[in-house]
Amino acid sequence: MQAKRLANIAVFELVRLFLTKRGLLAVSAFLICWFLILRYPIGQAVSLMSSEEFAGFVEGAFGAVGLSKLLTWPESELAVYWLIALYSFPAFCLFICGDQTVGDRERGTLRFLSLRATRTEILLGRFLGQVMILAVLILITIAATLAMLTYRDPGLFSSGLTRSFELFGFIIVTITPFVALMSFFNTFASSARLAFVFAILFFTAGKIIVALLTWQVSALSVLEYVFPGYQLEQMAGQNGGLMLNLGLPLLQTTILLIVAQRIFARSSI
Repeated sequence: MQAKRLANIAVFELVRLFLTKRGLLAVSAFLICWFLILRYPIGQAVSLMSSEEFAGFVEGAFGAVGLSKLLTWPESELAVYWLIALYSFPAFCLFICGDQTVGDRERGTLRFLSLRATRTEILLGRFLGQVMILAVLILITIAATLAMLTYRDPGLFSSGLTRSFELFGFIIVTITPFVALMSFFNTFASSARLAFVFAILFFTAGKIIVALLTWQVSALSVLEYVFPGYQLEQMAGQNGGLMLNLGLPLLQTTILLIVAQRIFARSSI
């Protein structure tokens, strides 16, 4: 595996999104959605978070999971952004990362690519490319939120910038197992739409099965760690430790990529 070929494949994913008409349309739709989020939920929530009535409501409704800690943040915009981004970007991954290798298999170009790069390079390159795309989109949204924060109170720019980097790191690590999950489904799905269906079934039917097994044998609750995003509730309330918030998603990502590589190496292209 050569780093140069891996980087070229990853960078091509960025080029395909930001330098093609189809990609620019997708980016434009994403930016419009986030403009509305920034304009309404975040903008209105900031004024609500400063009110004693809303603070009492959050303390009573969410104090058990620690969401009331967010009320202590002086950077109110980033607190609201954190909650929205933490849950929306993992779900967004299932849409945007549905076509990593399956599209090339459908068009017959995957065989052509395999003549110039190993299958491992193709798989990891496409995975890294999707992570880079999401990183750019996250940076755009968090920069816009920071701009709103600075406009409201320029004195909070320094602390807001520090917290923005912290939130960016946590969100990136959180989304990696979701991207790896779609890499895994791409190794055997016949289309991007089917890969998305597999992801939905994995989270819905899979969690139902685990819940039934746990009901019979409580020790089987450990199977819940298989699902990406298991730690989101603890992360939202700033309660989970580093092993849960960072270690678990990185471990899930590693296992999913290893399994995906094994399947992809033996699959027909």
